[in-house]
Amino acid sequence: VSLSSAPTAVRAAAVTYANLLNSQNDNNVKMIVLERLEEIKTKHSKIVQELLMDILRALSSPNPDICKKVLDVALDVVTARNVSDVVTTLKREVQKTTQDDNSSEAKGMVYRNMLIRAIHNCAVRFPSVAESVVHTLMDFIATDGGMQVAIFVRAIVEQYPALRSAILTKLLSCLDEVDNNGVMCICLWILGEYCDTPDILQEAFDDITTQLGEPPFVVKSKDKEAADKAAADAAAPKMITKNVVLSDGTYATQTVYSESKTPVVSDNTPHLRKMIIGGDVFLGSIIASSLTKMCLRAVDVGVDSAKAKSMTVKSLLIMCGIVKMAETTVSAQKSSLADCSERIALCVRALLDPKATAALKKTLLTEGKAKFANFLKVVKEKEGKDTKKEEALVPKTQPDDMIHFRQLRSLAVQGGDLDLDDGNDLARATGYVDGGSLLSNELSHVYQLSGFADPVYAEAAVTVHDYDIRLEILVINRTPNTLSNLTVELSTMGDMKIVERPQSQTIGPLDQITIRASIKVSSTETGHIFGTIVYTDASTLEKGYINLNDIHMDIMDYIRPATCTDEVFRSMWAEFEWENKVAISTSIPDLITFLKHIVQSTNMRCLTPHDEKEKGSFLAANLYARSVFGEDALVNVSVEKKDDNDGKLAGYIRIRSKTQGIALSLGDRITSVQRGLPKVTAQ
Repeated sequence: VSLSSAPTAVRAAAVTYANLLNSQNDNNVKMIVLERLEEIKTKHSKIVQELLMDILRALSSPNPDICKKVLDVALDVVTARNVSDVVTTLKREVQKTTQDDNSSEAKGMVYRNMLIRAIHNCAVRFPSVAESVVHTLMDFIATDGGMQVAIFVRAIVEQYPALRSAILTKLLSCLDEVDNNGVMCICLWILGEYCDTPDILQEAFDDITTQLGEPPFVVKSKDKEAADKAAADAAAPKMITKNVVLSDGTYATQTVYSESKTPVVSDNTPHLRKMIIGGDVFLGSIIASSLTKMCLRAVDVGVDSAKAKSMTVKSLLIMCGIVKMAETTVSAQKSSLADCSERIALCVRALLDPKATAALKKTLLTEGKAKFANFLKVVKEKEGKDTKKEEALVPKTQPDDMIHFRQLRSLAVQGGDLDLDDGNDLARATGYVDGGSLLSNELSHVYQLSGFADPVYAEAAVTVHDYDIRLEILVINRTPNTLSNLTVELSTMGDMKIVERPQSQTIGPLDQITIRASIKVSSTETGHIFGTIVYTDASTLEKGYINLNDIHMDIMDYIRPATCTDEVFRSMWAEFEWENKVAISTSIPDLITFLKHIVQSTNMRCLTPHDEKEKGSFLAANLYARSVFGEDALVNVSVEKKDDNDGKLAGYIRIRSKTQGIALSLGDRITSVQRGLPKVTAQ
C-alpha cells in the first residue's frame, strides 16, 4: 500500500486486513491490522467505508482496547448512507451487554460506555437517527453506564427541541429506577430546565415530591439501633439439639449449629429519598433549585394559581427538611453545608419575596439553558478544530520537485549508476519519511560526562524509544599515550536495567571511539544513569579513574497527551492511591497563561474547556496524560488570583497516579517549571 495508490491494490489490501481482523485471535495482530486500516483511511476513506460493517464485526473481541480502536476507526468513516446500519449494530451490542453478562464480564462498564459515546457521536452528527436512538439508550439509565446515557440525553434535549416532550415523558417513567447520585442530579436538572408544558411540569413535580416523601429526611437513632440489633440477632448462629438413631441401633444426642440465611429486606423506600437521608447535600441543593424553577415557571405555562401556590408551599417544606438534614447528618459532604444553605436560602427568597422573584426569575429560568447551549457550542467547535488539525496533512512532494520515471530510462543507466529513487524507497521501507529536524532533536539529548581538562573526554547521545534507552558514548583520548582496557562502567538508579554493557577498548594517542550501551526501562519515573571510566596507561601502567556526570532521564520522554471523559477521570481519581500536592509559587500574573504553561511543560492535555475572553479570579482544570507503559497520570490545577497578595497566583496542583514514580516525578517537573515562563533568546 505504501508503494502503490491504485484503487484496486488498496481495495485488495483493505479486504485482506478486514479478513485478518475477523479471523485472527491474537490481540497484537488485531491492533496492528487496525493501525494499518487507520492509515488507509486517511487517503482512501471511501474504500474503508465499503468494509465498515466487516470492521464492526471485530466488536465481538473480549478485549476493550480492541473494541475502542475499532470504534475509533469506524466512526470517522460514518456517512449519511451507512449511519442507520452502524447505529443498529451499536444498539444491538449495547443490548448484548445486558442480556449476556458472562460474555461481557471482561469488558464490563467500560465497553458499554464506549458504545454509548459512539451512539452519541452518531446522533450529534446525523440528527435523523437521534430519535430512534435516545429511547433505546434511556432504558440503560439505571445501569452502570447511566452517567453516559444521562449526559447524552442532556445534550439531545437541548439540541433537538422537537424531541423534548417524548424524552421528558420517558425520563419520568425511568426516574424511580435511578440509583446513582450523579445520574439523579443530571435528571433533576433536565426536568427543572425543560419542563415547559403544564401537564409535564405537574407530572414531574408530583413524581419528584412523591419519591422524596414528607420531611424530615433524617433517620431517628433509636429506629436505626433497633434495626441493626434485629439484623444482628437474625444473623447470629442458632444451636439445635436433637436425638438420632445410629447405625448400630443405639440412640445419641446431636447438637447442630445452624446459621440462618440473611433475610432479604424488602425496603420500599424510593432511591431519591434514600440518597437524601444518606446525607447527599449536593443533591439536596439541586432538588431545591429544580423545584424552585418549576414553581416560578408554573404560572407562565398555564398552571392555575391554586395549584401553583400548593406547589410552592410543598417545595418550601422540602427545602427546610433538606437544610435540617444537612445540619444533623454526618457525611463526607459536611463541608458543603454552608454552600447548600446559601443556595437553598436563595431559592426560598425567590419563592417568598416578590422583589427577589422579579430580580431572579429571568436568571433562574433562562441563564442555565443559555450557558449549557454555549458549552455545547464550545465543545463542538473544539472537536471541529481537532478534526481539522488531523486532516491537515503536509504535502510530501513540492511543486518544483523532480519526478523520475524508471521505465523511461535506458538499461545502461540502471546497470551501475546511482539511482536517485533508491533513497526514497529506503526511506519508505524503514519508516524514515517523517525524519525532519532529527539533528536538532539529537543535539538536545547530548550530555557532557567529563570535563575538558580530564585525560579522557566523554559525552553521551541519549536516544529514548518507548521501553529502550540507547546510549552512544563518544570517548576521546586527550593524552599522547595509548590507553588500554578502557571501560565505561555504568550503573542505574530507578526502574532501569542495563541490557548491553560496554566492552573494554584500547584507544591510541589523541584518538576517539564510540561505545554503545542499551538500557531497558520498565516504568514511568525519573531515573539516573551514572558511572566511571576506568583505563590503564600503556606507557606507565598506571590505572586511572574518572567519575562521570549523572544523566538525568526526564519523565517527559515517556508522557503522551491523552483524553478521557469526566466520568472516567473521576473514577480514576477516586481509585488511585498515590497523590502529590504541589503549592503554586509563580511569577506569572495571568490564570490562563499559567494553565497553558503547565500544560505545555508537562506534555499533558487539558480536559476542562476554558473561554479566554472571560475574566475571573479563580480557575480549576483537569489535566490527563498516559505513559508509553499504559500508566495514567491525573493532574488537578486549582489556582486563584488574590488581591491581598499583590495580585500573585496562589493555590495547589494535585497529582494522582497508580504508581508512586509518576506522582513524584511529575511533582518535581511542575515544581521546576512553574516559576515563570521560559525566556526567549533573540536570534
